[in-house]
Amino acid sequence: MKPKVKIRLGDLLVQQGIISEEQLMKALAAQKESGRKLGFMLIELGLVTEKQLLSFLSQHLNVPLVDISQYNVSLAAVNMLPEVQARRHRALVLEDKGNRLLVAMSDPADLAALDVLSGLLPKPIDVAVVSDSQLILAYDNFYRRTEEIASFAQELAEEYQDETEFDFSSGLGGEQDTAVARLLQSIFEDAIQAKASDIHIEPDEGSLRIRMRVDGVLQENVIQEKNIASALVLRLKLMSGLDISEKRLPQDGRTSVRIKGHNVDVRVSTMPIQAGESVVMRLLDQSAGLLTLDQTGMPNNLLTRFRRLLYRPHGMILVTGPTGSGKTTTLYGALSELNKAASKIITVEDPVEYRLPRINQVQINNKIGLSFSNVLRTTLRQDPDIIMVGEMRDQETAEIGLRGALTGHLVLSTLHTNNAISSAVRLIDMGAPGYLVASSLRAVIAQRLVRKICEKCSEDYRLNTEELLWLNTLDNSLKDVNFKQGKGCQSCNKTGYRGRIGVFELLEMTENMMNALKVNDTVTFSQAAQQSPGFVPLAKVALMYAKMGITSINEVLKLIEMVVDERVITQPDIADTIEQELAQVVIEQKTNQTPTDEAPKSPGFSFELEPNDPAPGGDGGKV
Repeated sequence: MKPKVKIRLGDLLVQQGIISEEQLMKALAAQKESGRKLGFMLIELGLVTEKQLLSFLSQHLNVPLVDISQYNVSLAAVNMLPEVQARRHRALVLEDKGNRLLVAMSDPADLAALDVLSGLLPKPIDVAVVSDSQLILAYDNFYRRTEEIASFAQELAEEYQDETEFDFSSGLGGEQDTAVARLLQSIFEDAIQAKASDIHIEPDEGSLRIRMRVDGVLQENVIQEKNIASALVLRLKLMSGLDISEKRLPQDGRTSVRIKGHNVDVRVSTMPIQAGESVVMRLLDQSAGLLTLDQTGMPNNLLTRFRRLLYRPHGMILVTGPTGSGKTTTLYGALSELNKAASKIITVEDPVEYRLPRINQVQINNKIGLSFSNVLRTTLRQDPDIIMVGEMRDQETAEIGLRGALTGHLVLSTLHTNNAISSAVRLIDMGAPGYLVASSLRAVIAQRLVRKICEKCSEDYRLNTEELLWLNTLDNSLKDVNFKQGKGCQSCNKTGYRGRIGVFELLEMTENMMNALKVNDTVTFSQAAQQSPGFVPLAKVALMYAKMGITSINEVLKLIEMVVDERVITQPDIADTIEQELAQVVIEQKTNQTPTDEAPKSPGFSFELEPNDPAPGGDGGKV
C-alpha cells in the first residue's frame, strides 16, 4: 500500500539517526549537482549501504522488500506501465491482484512518482521496495520490443500491400520510409538492450524471422507479415551502400547506428535464398571500449606466458577457434598492450572491426586486388615491428606471414581450427613448408566462450550415466561431485545462463615439436604437443570451470564434441595450478566486473541511423 508517512527520505533517515543533518546536506548538494536520486547519492557517498536503505524503507513505510529475480513477474502486468515511465520513476508493475496492482519501486517514499504512477495505472497500487540495480536488469529483461516490432511490422505491411507495386530502383520514400525506419529502430534497440552480437533477418515461405544471437545462442521472433522483408532489406542496403538492384548475388557492406551516445558499427551481409534475401548484421559497439588482456578471463598462469611471448621480437603467434569464439577480442587486447610509440604496428583485416590510434590498419578489398597476400608484401616494406593478419586463409598468405616472422617481425594472426595442436598441422596442409612452420611458429592459443550459470537460479546437478561415461576420459573421479546448473529465472530470461567466460589452452613450441614439423611428421608432432609442459586441453579447463560451479556440464559436453578427436593427457600438478588461477579470475570478475559479464545498463535510447561509405568487399567479417 501507499506509505502513510508523507515525509521526505532524507528527513526520515535523519529522524531515525541513520545519517546526520550534515551528511544529509552533503548528499543533497551532491544530488543537486548530479541530478540523481537522493538514495543513490547516499549509497555512492558511503553514508548508507543499499541493503540498509532498503531494509529501512521496508520497515518504516510498512511495505514488503522483494527480490525480483525470485518473483514470478507477470509480463501482462509489466506492460501496463510504459517503459519510459517505468525507467523515469524507477518502478515496475509486478502483479495484477485483481482489484489492485503490486508495484516495485526503488524509492517508495517518492510521493511525486507515486502520484504519477497512480494516474498512469488503471487500478489502485500497493507498493513494494526493490534495489535499483535489480530494476535496471528487470527493464532490459521484461521490456523487450517483441510486441512493438510486431506492431510496426503490421503497420508497414498495411502501407505496403503489394510488393510488385514497389519501385525498387528509386528506393524508399514517404510513409513507407518512415514505417521501415521505425521498425528498424525497434529491432536495433531490442538487440542492443538484449546485448545481442548479431541480428538475422530471414524471409521464410509464409513469415519473416528476426533472430538475435545472445550469449552465443539465437533467440527467435516470428513476424507473419512476410511481404515486408524486401522493404527491410532495401533500406538496409541503402544504409550500407550496397547495390539495391542486385538481388542474385551476396553483398557485404557496413553502416552505423547511434543509440544515445553509443556508436555501433553494423557489418551487413546479404545472401540470396529461396524465399528472398537473408541479411545478417554483426553489431560492434565502438563506444564500449576494447577488453584488455586482463579482462578476457585468461588465468594468470596462461596470461603471464602469453605476455612473455608477445614481447619477443619476432615469431608467429596464432589465436585459433571457430567463429564467435572471441579470437579477435584476444588479438585486439594484445595489440592494445603492444601499442607503444616505439613500435610500428600494421594490421591487415577484413573488415577492420575497431579503430586503434597509432596503428596502421588496412582494410582488404578483393574487388580491386587488395588481397591479404598483396597487402602483406607491401607491409613488409613499411618497416613494421609488429604485423597482425586478420586470418590465415590460403597458402600464399600463410607463407608470407611465416617468412615475415622469420625475418625479424612479430606476426599475430587467427586460424579456424578446433584446438591448438591441429593449427600447425593446418598450416602444413595449406601448403606451407614444414621447415618454415617449425622455424617461425612460436605458440598457438586456442579458445572458446562458454555460458556462465546464472547465479540467481543456480542449483545442484548430478551427472547421469551417459555424461559420466563421456567425462571419464577427462577425469575418472567425478561420480560424487556436485555440479551446478541454472534453473531459469527472470534475471536470465529463463535460460539458466547469464554472460560468457573464456576457456583457453596455450601450446608453446618445443624442440621436439619443431624437429617433427621439419620433416612433416604430424603424428610425432601431436604426441610431443600433448606431452609438452604446461599444456592443458580446452576440455580439461572447461571441466574445471564446471567443477567450480561457473558453467554447466552441458556446456562442457558441447565443447568436448567440438574437440572429441583430441586425446586428453592428465597432468595433475599443472591442472591444480590452473584450477587455482581460474578461481582467482572468478573472484576478480565478481569484485570488478568486465564488459563481458557486467549487468546491462539502463540505456534510455534515442536512435539515429547514419549512412556510411560503401564497405570493401569481403566475407562478411566472420573472423
